[in-house]
Amino acid sequence: MILNKILITGANGQLGNEVRRQAANFPDFEYVFTDIQELDLSNPEAVDAFIRQTRPKYVINCAAYTAVDVAESDDELARLLNTKVPAWIGKIGRTYDCRIVHISTDYVFDGTGCVPYTEDDMTSPESVYGKTKLNGEIALLKENPTAVVIRTAWLYSIFGNNFVKTMLRLGRERDSLKVVYDQVGTPTCAADLARAILHIISRSAAGQTAWTPGIFHYTNEGVCSWYDFAKAIHEFGGISCRISPVATSEYPTPAKRPSYSVLSKEKIKTVYGMEIPYWRDSLQKCIEELSIK
Repeated sequence: MILNKILITGANGQLGNEVRRQAANFPDFEYVFTDIQELDLSNPEAVDAFIRQTRPKYVINCAAYTAVDVAESDDELARLLNTKVPAWIGKIGRTYDCRIVHISTDYVFDGTGCVPYTEDDMTSPESVYGKTKLNGEIALLKENPTAVVIRTAWLYSIFGNNFVKTMLRLGRERDSLKVVYDQVGTPTCAADLARAILHIISRSAAGQTAWTPGIFHYTNEGVCSWYDFAKAIHEFGGISCRISPVATSEYPTPAKRPSYSVLSKEKIKTVYGMEIPYWRDSLQKCIEELSIK
Protein backbone atom coordinates (compact mmCIF):
# COMPACT_ATOMS: atom_id res chain seq x y z
CA MET A 1 0.00 0.00 0.00
CA ILE A 2 1.35 3.42 -1.01
CA LEU A 3 0.82 5.88 1.84
CA ASN A 4 0.06 9.52 1.27
CA LYS A 5 2.99 11.59 2.47
CA ILE A 6 2.61 14.61 4.78
CA LEU A 7 5.38 17.20 5.04
CA ILE A 8 5.40 19.18 8.30
CA THR A 9 7.38 22.42 8.52
CA GLY A 10 8.26 24.02 11.85
CA ALA A 11 8.20 20.55 13.38
CA ASN A 12 10.11 21.56 16.52
CA GLY A 13 7.52 24.11 17.61
CA GLN A 14 4.49 23.52 19.82
CA LEU A 15 2.13 22.51 17.04
CA GLY A 16 4.72 20.62 15.02
CA ASN A 17 5.64 18.53 18.04
CA GLU A 18 1.98 17.78 18.71
CA VAL A 19 1.48 16.69 15.09
CA ARG A 20 4.42 14.36 15.63
CA ARG A 21 2.75 12.89 18.72
CA GLN A 22 -0.65 12.56 17.06
CA ALA A 23 0.78 10.88 13.96
CA ALA A 24 0.52 7.46 15.62
CA ASN A 25 -3.26 7.89 15.71
CA PHE A 26 -3.29 8.47 11.93
CA PRO A 27 -1.17 5.56 10.65
CA ASP A 28 -2.36 5.74 7.05
CA PHE A 29 0.24 8.40 6.23
CA GLU A 30 3.98 8.73 5.91
CA TYR A 31 5.30 11.77 7.77
CA VAL A 32 8.26 13.98 6.95
CA PHE A 33 9.07 16.30 9.87
CA THR A 34 11.30 19.27 9.11
CA ASP A 35 12.62 22.33 10.87
CA ILE A 36 15.37 24.77 9.99
CA GLN A 37 18.02 22.03 10.21
CA GLU A 38 16.34 19.95 7.49
CA LEU A 39 14.70 22.65 5.39
CA ASP A 40 15.52 26.36 5.17
CA LEU A 41 12.15 27.91 4.32
CA SER A 42 13.77 31.27 3.61
CA ASN A 43 15.32 29.73 0.49
CA PRO A 44 12.57 29.09 -2.08
CA GLU A 45 14.92 27.10 -4.31
CA ALA A 46 15.66 24.77 -1.40
CA VAL A 47 11.95 24.42 -0.68
CA ASP A 48 11.25 23.60 -4.32
CA ALA A 49 14.02 21.00 -4.41
CA PHE A 50 12.89 19.40 -1.16
CA ILE A 51 9.25 19.12 -2.20
CA ARG A 52 10.23 17.91 -5.67
CA GLN A 53 12.36 15.19 -4.09
CA THR A 54 10.00 14.07 -1.30
CA ARG A 55 6.73 14.61 -3.23
CA PRO A 56 4.32 15.02 -0.31
CA LYS A 57 0.58 14.97 -0.97
CA TYR A 58 -0.01 17.35 1.94
CA VAL A 59 2.02 20.12 3.58
CA ILE A 60 1.24 21.35 7.10
CA ASN A 61 2.99 24.69 7.54
CA CYS A 62 3.54 25.16 11.28
CA ALA A 63 6.51 27.47 10.78
CA ALA A 64 6.04 31.13 11.72
CA TYR A 65 7.58 34.14 13.40
CA THR A 66 5.61 34.22 16.66
CA ALA A 67 7.56 36.61 18.89
CA VAL A 68 4.73 39.12 18.85
CA ASP A 69 6.43 41.98 20.71
CA VAL A 70 9.86 41.51 19.11
CA ALA A 71 8.22 41.63 15.67
CA GLU A 72 7.45 45.32 16.21
CA SER A 73 11.17 46.06 15.78
CA ASP A 74 12.03 43.03 13.63
CA ASP A 75 9.45 43.45 10.91
CA GLU A 76 11.74 42.32 8.09
CA LEU A 77 12.20 38.82 9.50
CA ALA A 78 8.55 38.63 10.52
CA ARG A 79 7.54 39.54 6.95
CA LEU A 80 9.89 36.91 5.53
CA LEU A 81 8.60 34.05 7.66
CA ASN A 82 4.94 35.04 7.95
CA THR A 83 4.24 36.47 4.49
CA LYS A 84 6.85 35.43 1.94
CA VAL A 85 7.31 31.83 3.08
CA PRO A 86 3.59 30.93 2.89
CA ALA A 87 3.48 32.41 -0.62
CA TRP A 88 6.46 30.32 -1.69
CA ILE A 89 5.01 27.16 -0.14
CA GLY A 90 1.71 27.85 -1.87
CA LYS A 91 3.28 28.39 -5.28
CA ILE A 92 5.61 25.39 -5.03
CA GLY A 93 2.80 23.25 -3.63
CA ARG A 94 0.63 24.10 -6.61
CA THR A 95 3.46 23.09 -8.96
CA TYR A 96 3.70 19.64 -7.37
CA ASP A 97 -0.01 19.20 -6.63
CA CYS A 98 0.29 19.43 -2.83
CA ARG A 99 -2.60 20.31 -0.56
CA ILE A 100 -1.54 22.96 1.94
CA VAL A 101 -2.70 23.49 5.52
CA HIS A 102 -1.39 26.77 6.90
CA ILE A 103 -1.76 28.13 10.44
CA SER A 104 -2.74 31.74 11.06
CA THR A 105 -3.90 33.80 14.03
CA ASP A 106 -6.63 35.78 15.78
CA TYR A 107 -4.30 38.81 15.56
CA VAL A 108 -5.67 39.48 12.08
CA PHE A 109 -8.60 41.16 13.90
CA ASP A 110 -8.42 44.45 15.80
CA GLY A 111 -10.43 43.08 18.72
CA THR A 112 -13.09 45.78 18.77
CA GLY A 113 -15.90 43.26 18.23
CA CYS A 114 -18.12 41.73 20.88
CA VAL A 115 -19.41 38.56 19.17
CA PRO A 116 -17.27 35.66 17.91
CA TYR A 117 -15.46 36.54 14.69
CA THR A 118 -16.40 34.53 11.62
CA GLU A 119 -14.12 33.84 8.69
CA ASP A 120 -15.97 36.47 6.64
CA ASP A 121 -15.59 39.32 9.15
CA MET A 122 -13.41 42.26 8.23
CA THR A 123 -9.76 41.95 9.23
CA SER A 124 -7.84 44.87 10.67
CA PRO A 125 -4.60 43.83 12.39
CA GLU A 126 -2.92 46.35 14.67
CA SER A 127 0.49 44.73 15.14
CA VAL A 128 3.36 43.80 12.83
CA TYR A 129 2.75 40.17 13.71
CA GLY A 130 -0.93 40.39 12.82
CA LYS A 131 -0.27 42.29 9.60
CA THR A 132 2.39 39.86 8.40
CA LYS A 133 0.19 36.87 9.21
CA LEU A 134 -2.79 38.37 7.38
CA ASN A 135 -0.63 39.15 4.37
CA GLY A 136 0.61 35.56 4.51
CA GLU A 137 -2.97 34.28 4.29
CA ILE A 138 -3.66 36.51 1.31
CA ALA A 139 -0.42 35.63 -0.47
CA LEU A 140 -0.87 31.90 0.08
CA LEU A 141 -4.45 31.78 -1.18
CA LYS A 142 -3.51 33.92 -4.18
CA GLU A 143 -0.73 31.50 -5.13
CA ASN A 144 -2.68 28.39 -4.20
CA PRO A 145 -6.49 28.78 -4.00
CA THR A 146 -6.85 25.15 -2.88
CA ALA A 147 -5.06 25.81 0.42
CA VAL A 148 -6.70 25.57 3.85
CA VAL A 149 -5.88 28.37 6.29
CA ILE A 150 -6.66 27.75 9.97
CA ARG A 151 -6.70 30.71 12.32
CA THR A 152 -6.12 29.83 15.95
CA ALA A 153 -5.42 31.65 19.22
CA TRP A 154 -3.75 31.41 22.64
CA LEU A 155 -1.86 28.23 21.76
CA TYR A 156 -0.25 26.14 24.52
CA SER A 157 1.14 22.62 24.93
CA ILE A 158 3.57 20.53 26.92
CA PHE A 159 6.27 21.71 24.50
CA GLY A 160 8.27 24.94 24.35
CA ASN A 161 7.44 28.17 26.13
CA ASN A 162 3.85 29.25 26.59
CA PHE A 163 1.45 30.97 28.98
CA VAL A 164 0.50 27.76 30.79
CA LYS A 165 4.09 26.86 31.61
CA THR A 166 4.90 30.44 32.59
CA MET A 167 1.95 30.68 34.98
CA LEU A 168 2.83 27.34 36.56
CA ARG A 169 6.44 28.40 37.08
CA LEU A 170 5.67 31.90 38.37
CA GLY A 171 2.90 30.56 40.58
CA ARG A 172 5.39 28.32 42.33
CA GLU A 173 8.03 31.05 42.60
CA ARG A 174 5.90 33.98 43.79
CA ASP A 175 3.21 34.77 46.33
CA SER A 176 1.22 36.98 43.95
CA LEU A 177 0.82 37.76 40.25
CA LYS A 178 -1.00 40.32 38.13
CA VAL A 179 -2.75 39.22 34.93
CA VAL A 180 -4.85 41.26 32.49
CA TYR A 181 -8.60 40.74 32.68
CA ASP A 182 -9.78 42.86 29.74
CA GLN A 183 -8.39 40.75 26.90
CA VAL A 184 -10.88 38.01 26.07
CA GLY A 185 -10.45 34.98 23.81
CA THR A 186 -10.14 31.21 23.93
CA PRO A 187 -7.12 29.09 24.85
CA THR A 188 -6.19 26.37 22.36
CA CYS A 189 -4.48 23.13 23.27
CA ALA A 190 -2.00 22.39 20.47
CA ALA A 191 -2.77 18.68 20.78
CA ASP A 192 -6.41 19.37 19.88
CA LEU A 193 -5.42 21.54 16.93
CA ALA A 194 -2.99 18.89 15.68
CA ARG A 195 -5.75 16.28 15.83
CA ALA A 196 -8.10 18.62 13.97
CA ILE A 197 -5.59 19.14 11.15
CA LEU A 198 -4.95 15.43 10.76
CA HIS A 199 -8.70 14.81 10.97
CA ILE A 200 -9.21 17.13 7.98
CA ILE A 201 -6.47 15.47 5.98
CA SER A 202 -7.46 11.90 6.82
CA ARG A 203 -11.16 12.40 6.06
CA SER A 204 -10.28 14.03 2.77
CA ALA A 205 -7.79 11.32 1.83
CA ALA A 206 -10.37 8.63 2.63
CA GLY A 207 -13.04 10.39 0.58
CA GLN A 208 -15.25 10.90 3.66
CA THR A 209 -15.22 14.68 3.32
CA ALA A 210 -14.47 16.80 0.28
CA TRP A 211 -11.29 18.88 0.52
CA THR A 212 -12.73 22.35 1.06
CA PRO A 213 -10.20 25.19 0.71
CA GLY A 214 -10.35 28.61 2.31
CA ILE A 215 -10.13 30.13 5.77
CA PHE A 216 -11.32 28.34 8.91
CA HIS A 217 -11.23 29.13 12.62
CA TYR A 218 -10.16 26.65 15.29
CA THR A 219 -9.74 27.15 19.03
CA ASN A 220 -11.09 25.18 21.92
CA GLU A 221 -14.70 25.89 22.89
CA GLY A 222 -15.64 28.54 25.44
CA VAL A 223 -14.52 32.04 26.34
CA CYS A 224 -12.27 33.49 29.03
CA SER A 225 -9.89 36.33 29.85
CA TRP A 226 -6.17 35.89 30.46
CA TYR A 227 -6.99 36.36 34.16
CA ASP A 228 -9.56 33.53 34.03
CA PHE A 229 -7.03 31.41 32.13
CA ALA A 230 -4.34 32.00 34.77
CA LYS A 231 -6.77 31.19 37.61
CA ALA A 232 -7.71 27.90 35.93
CA ILE A 233 -4.04 27.01 35.40
CA HIS A 234 -3.33 27.44 39.10
CA GLU A 235 -6.52 25.60 40.03
CA PHE A 236 -5.55 22.54 38.00
CA GLY A 237 -1.90 22.86 39.05
CA GLY A 238 -2.75 22.95 42.75
CA ILE A 239 -1.06 26.34 43.18
CA SER A 240 -2.18 28.83 45.84
CA CYS A 241 -0.51 31.97 44.46
CA ARG A 242 -2.74 35.05 44.62
CA ILE A 243 -3.66 36.42 41.17
CA SER A 244 -4.91 39.99 40.82
CA PRO A 245 -6.74 41.27 37.71
CA VAL A 246 -5.23 44.31 36.00
CA ALA A 247 -6.22 46.36 32.97
CA THR A 248 -4.24 46.21 29.75
CA SER A 249 -3.39 49.89 30.26
CA GLU A 250 -1.43 48.88 33.37
CA TYR A 251 0.58 46.31 31.42
CA PRO A 252 1.85 48.02 28.25
CA THR A 253 3.52 45.89 25.56
CA PRO A 254 5.21 46.87 22.27
CA ALA A 255 2.53 45.06 20.23
CA LYS A 256 -1.14 45.84 20.69
CA ARG A 257 -3.26 42.80 21.50
CA PRO A 258 -6.89 42.35 20.40
CA SER A 259 -9.11 43.02 23.42
CA TYR A 260 -11.69 40.56 22.06
CA SER A 261 -10.62 37.74 19.75
CA VAL A 262 -13.12 34.94 20.25
CA LEU A 263 -13.33 32.95 17.01
CA SER A 264 -16.46 31.24 15.71
CA LYS A 265 -15.84 27.57 14.94
CA GLU A 266 -19.16 26.83 13.25
CA LYS A 267 -17.67 26.65 9.75
CA ILE A 268 -14.96 24.11 10.52
CA LYS A 269 -17.36 21.99 12.61
CA THR A 270 -19.93 21.95 9.83
CA VAL A 271 -17.63 21.48 6.83
CA TYR A 272 -15.23 18.96 8.34
CA GLY A 273 -17.54 17.28 10.85
CA MET A 274 -15.54 17.64 14.04
CA GLU A 275 -16.26 18.07 17.73
CA ILE A 276 -14.11 20.56 19.62
CA PRO A 277 -13.21 20.12 23.31
CA TYR A 278 -14.00 22.73 25.98
CA TRP A 279 -10.95 24.79 26.94
CA ARG A 280 -10.96 23.88 30.64
CA ASP A 281 -11.14 20.15 29.89
CA SER A 282 -8.16 20.31 27.54
CA LEU A 283 -6.22 22.53 29.93
CA GLN A 284 -6.71 20.08 32.78
CA LYS A 285 -5.42 17.20 30.65
CA CYS A 286 -2.37 19.21 29.59
CA ILE A 287 -1.47 20.16 33.16
CA GLU A 288 -1.91 16.58 34.33
CA GLU A 289 0.51 15.51 31.61
CA LEU A 290 2.98 18.22 32.57
CA SER A 291 2.86 17.05 36.20
CA ILE A 292 3.79 13.54 35.11
CA LYS A 293 6.77 14.64 33.00
